[in-house]
Parts: sequence; C-alpha cells; structure tokens
Amino acid sequence: MEDQLKIELAILIAVLILARILYLVHKITTGFSREASSKRVTPCRTVICIGSGGHTTEMLTLMASLDFAKYSPRYYIMAKTDTTSYAKVRKFEETKNHSNYEIIEIPRSRVVGQSYITSIFTTLYSILYSVPLVCKIRPDLILCNGPGTCIPICLISFLLKAAFISDTRIVFIESFCRTETFSLSGKILMYFADNFLVQWPSLKQKLKRAEYIGQLM
Repeated sequence: MEDQLKIELAILIAVLILARILYLVHKITTGFSREASSKRVTPCRTVICIGSGGHTTEMLTLMASLDFAKYSPRYYIMAKTDTTSYAKVRKFEETKNHSNYEIIEIPRSRVVGQSYITSIFTTLYSILYSVPLVCKIRPDLILCNGPGTCIPICLISFLLKAAFISDTRIVFIESFCRTETFSLSGKILMYFADNFLVQWPSLKQKLKRAEYIGQLM
C-alpha cells in the first residue's frame, strides 16, 4: 500500500512539473514573460555565458553598459579550452575596478564543425557537469548570446524554475552575424528565454516576440 502511494505521489509530481513546463513555454512563446513581475531592490546574481571570438566581444560590449552595483555577483561561464576569452574577461573586470565576480569553466557542449549527432552526447555531459553548479549559484539572471556553453546552463535553470526551486530570468541576444537566420542556440532558446533580443530587423520579422535592439557592435 505504501509503495503504491509513493508511485502515485511520484506520478502526481511529474504531471505537475510537466504542466508547469508547458505553462512556462506557452508564457514565453506568447511574449507574456518579457516584462519582469517586479522591480528588484537587491543586487542581481548574474550569470554571463561567454563564447569565443566575436561572441565574447559582443557580450563584453553589452556588459560595459550595465551598472555593476546592480548586477552582482557576476559569474562568467565559459568552455574550459577558451583561454582567450578568459583573459579578455579578466582584463574587462580589472578596468571596471570591481572584484565581485568569478570565472567558471565547464566542458564545451559543441565545437565548431562538430556533427549534431555527436554534439548530443557532449551536451549531455556538459549538462550533468553543470547541474550542481547552477543549483549552487541559483542565478537571478542569465545573459547569453549564442555560444553552445549557454544551452546546459539555460536548460537547467529553466527546469529549476519549473520545479519552483528558483526564478531565473533568461535573456538571449542573437549574435550580430545572424542577419537572416537564427543560430542553433537561438532555435533552442526561443522556447525557454524570457527575452529574445535580435540585432537585425529581418530576424524580428521571423519571430513575433523578438525584441529588436539594433547593433551592439
């Protein structure tokens, strides 16, 4: 009898979480999650997903316009092999004279040119690696602009939100180089990101809820 009760309870919890996921996806895709429910009065724990090359430059350009006192602490998450971005972030933070930040390296989800089939396995590994990390940080905000590194972080945060464990806002900025089509990360996160920002009017026309912000570069 007790075992049956446990099974029924587990099924009920699973159904509730699934219903919550469907509700959140509907809320996001219809544009009702673009506005924050209330204004914050405390600093925002912010995760910044860093890619390589142009992704890093774009993200740091965006970060330069933020009030670091309001977005603190900051957690820069990047691939373990991205030594160039690591150096750029360190230099960027030093110019701001702020110390409340941390650089965290995780396994790369997908490298340029990697097949979609094999990237499934590397992404799963990256997700498993990132679960305790995201649970520990419990970010209030995630900023990302396309690198594969952001997928595990965003998916885990979304599931924690669905389970009422955290309330993370995900903001995705499509890369400057994407003028006509969405990136793979964009195609995935258009269902999970609360705010989906694009830098070209042509992309705004392809996704009704997208927000056109002009070119960052």
